[in-house]
Amino acid sequence: MPQANLATTIALQKSRSESFKTLTTPVPKPRVEITGCDAPCPIEQGMRLIGGKWKASILWHLQGEGLRFNEVCRQVPGASKKIVDARLKELEADGMISRHVLSDKPIAVAYRITPRGQSLLSILNQLKDWVMDDGK
Repeated sequence: MPQANLATTIALQKSRSESFKTLTTPVPKPRVEITGCDAPCPIEQGMRLIGGKWKASILWHLQGEGLRFNEVCRQVPGASKKIVDARLKELEADGMISRHVLSDKPIAVAYRITPRGQSLLSILNQLKDWVMDDGK
């Protein structure tokens, strides 16, 4: 008789665990499709060009005459030289600034804003005005 009770208990526990598994199986969420264009929108494209940290600041400081590397670094004191170098390379690759070698020994390089980069200055000026007017 105890064998029958043991077999019944095991069968009952097995059926309970299987029913528990079916109760806890996650229900898949319906897939939400986001409609939009395949290519990045113009705002996203623009932010890729100047949205990186320090890029806009570097462009802003290059609006006058060309600056040498260390002068650029002094204009953006919160950025390390490694970061400034990386952002200058990105801006150069995007055609926003140009790099001019002044001398080889010791190496001296100056950066100047290009006409393409110059065209962004009005947008940066509007951003500056908006921040100053907003007061926050």
